[in-house]
Amino acid sequence: MIIAIDGPAASGKGTLAKRLAQHYGLPHLDTGLLYRAIARSMLDCGARLDDVEAAVRAARAINPASFDEKELKGASLAHAASLVSAVPQVRAALLSLQRDFGRAGAVLDGRDTGTVVFPDADVKIFVTASPEIRARRRTTELNQVGQPAALADVLADILRRDERDMSRSAAPLKRAPDAHLLDTTHLDIDAAFRAAVDIVEAVRAGRKRG
Repeated sequence: MIIAIDGPAASGKGTLAKRLAQHYGLPHLDTGLLYRAIARSMLDCGARLDDVEAAVRAARAINPASFDEKELKGASLAHAASLVSAVPQVRAALLSLQRDFGRAGAVLDGRDTGTVVFPDADVKIFVTASPEIRARRRTTELNQVGQPAALADVLADILRRDERDMSRSAAPLKRAPDAHLLDTTHLDIDAAFRAAVDIVEAVRAGRKRG
């Protein structure tokens, strides 16, 4: 079973994807970490983020098994990763890696997992929440790991990322026509998880009846 979860920054899709993967005994891939890893690699070697050739080389060299998720999730990489992810050649270079990872069954979350990476995924969920709630969650998350952040700054950054992700020419952020909408604005993580499981089970039950 392939479960594709998409949505904007700080919507809760990553946490949901991890819990769904554990619940169904499937591997999980946070595709956003791929772009953060590319940005980290480029910054470490002094490459410009608009250097397409360097970005593609970094994309072809990354190994998800070696990722330090805590380091990659830092606020300092959010903007850089957003810039790198808008490069069509980078997205193309990562496509086979993502498809190879999920082909035998997996939960993948990101911006285009249900529209580009696995348009034929068994289950597609588009997770969202209001920008203000997403900013509050991200601010709390950053402060908890010792990265001071102001709510107003985080909200401004989220709005910029939303605009960039939705307007880019390569794999823009959008809800797949057959994706189930899950708005977590008024849900805590447990309630959101139960809602996601309900969606998966409803899809599976419908296929069994068919």
